Parts: sequence; structure tokens; C-alpha cells
Amino acid sequence: MSAEPRINDRIRVPEVRLVGPNGEQVGIVPIAKALELARESDLDLVEVAPTARPPVAKLMDYGKFKYESAMKAREARKNQAHTVIKEIKLRPKIDPHDYETKKGHVVRFLKAGDKVKVTIMFRGREQSRPELGFRLLQRLADDVEELGFVESRPKQDGRNMIMVIGPHKKKAEAKAERAAARGQDAEHGTA
Repeated sequence: MSAEPRINDRIRVPEVRLVGPNGEQVGIVPIAKALELARESDLDLVEVAPTARPPVAKLMDYGKFKYESAMKAREARKNQAHTVIKEIKLRPKIDPHDYETKKGHVVRFLKAGDKVKVTIMFRGREQSRPELGFRLLQRLADDVEELGFVESRPKQDGRNMIMVIGPHKKKAEAKAERAAARGQDAEHGTA
């Protein structure tokens, strides 16, 4: 069974509930009369609700309908935001400067509207002190609180501890904001 609706002679039922080209209800008519009306108006008879009793068929230009629905689908795909998960890896005994650098990356990712997966890698004896990693993740979450929220709490996963931070802004909003900022920069640069 294909997803394409049945059209014209492929509709094999004795009668259909016919809808005119402008959406007006014609009523229940025999299939022969519906096909004749379609030929007279130079349109196709398209089955729009095959499971209804009797099936609903509409008079329309099927080629134009397929083209418009393909364009709508393409437009919807174009406006779709792709969720990207960026990953930052830390160690429990991280230097303050290194921590600030990694925090800067997290801030940049959140401002861009991306999710951030923060992974703390434990080695050797560090595995016996998971609270160090937990405190580090809490500190990072508190530092970037105005840009993002903790989507999944810190969890121990073997030698790693993982936390996911989601942005407050959607990807599309962040993109629009960056474009507006670029536009303002261009104005100030030329003035």
C-alpha cells in the first residue's frame, strides 16, 4: 500500500462523498458522475479520506497539489533547528585557569543554542572520590546558570561522570540574535 492517494480511475468504490474544487460539499454521488464532473472541469478526482464511509474525494489539480505539498515539506525542513550536543571533558584535579577556559567553551556553546555534555574522567585513585567530580559539575552548573539549565543531573558512568546542560535559548533564537548583532556591528563600522 503506497502513501499516494488514489486518483481518477484507480478509485474503485461505487459512490463517493464529493468535495468541489473550492471546498464546497457536492454530496454523495456515484463514481461515474464524479469522474465525469472531474473531466468536465479539467481536474483530477483525488481520494482524500479513503477510510470514511463513503470515501471522500475532491476535485483538484493533482500535479499542482503534489508540487505545493513538496514545497511545504521542504520549507518545514529548512526551518527545522538541529539539536547539537557539544562535549567538554574535564578532570577532577583541574587547574583554575584550565577550568576558566573550559567554562568559556561551555558559555560559547550555550550562547549558540547548543546542548553541552560535560564529562569528568576519573583515573586510578580518583575513582574512589566521585564527590570531587560532583562538586566540580555543580560549580560549573552554578557558573553558567544564566545561560543554561541542568538537563540531566550528574551520573556516574564507569570511570566517567556525566552531566548535560541545555540552553535557555532555542537554537533559532540564538541564530537570530547573532544575525542582529552582526547587523549592528556593520552599521557602527560604516558610520
